Amino acid sequence: MRTMMIATMATATLALGACTNNAVETGMPVANAMSATATIMTASGATVGRATATDVAGGIRYTIDANGMPAGTHGAHIHMTGRCDAPDFATAGGHWNPTATKHGTMNPMGPHEGDLPNLIVGTGGRATLAVTVPGQTMAGLMDADGAAIVIHAGPDDLKTDPSGNSGGRIACGVFMPS
Repeated sequence: MRTMMIATMATATLALGACTNNAVETGMPVANAMSATATIMTASGATVGRATATDVAGGIRYTIDANGMPAGTHGAHIHMTGRCDAPDFATAGGHWNPTATKHGTMNPMGPHEGDLPNLIVGTGGRATLAVTVPGQTMAGLMDADGAAIVIHAGPDDLKTDPSGNSGGRIACGVFMPS
């Protein structure tokens, strides 16, 4: 009986020890976190939203607050160059993809670092999105040529390389340290 009690106490002690390790859950806020913001604009120069990238434990948390966008589902991606020249925002380059993977969270060879969930805009033109992408760093995002957020005309199918068949680029914003 005493042997069983000691074994049970030892097991409980090990289990408690596992619960009190120093590991931090991905996505938790970190002290003195770096962040960057982007004003999202259309090709005509109308402001349609704001995106924020914030350093969190184990990745980057992105938030998008959009207003005045066309209703529907739109692909949203982080692009590798911090430029948003109208009319087509091609200067933002391709998706942020430092690991040379394929596009899409449903692609077995993906996703790109810049792949975000679709932005779903209601009939009033408003949308919000918040997502944490593990493994990313602000240093990687804000490299020498910066980064941009691009909103596409159509939905991202989350699998077709290179951009999920999401159509043309209808809005763009350059991330600036905040």
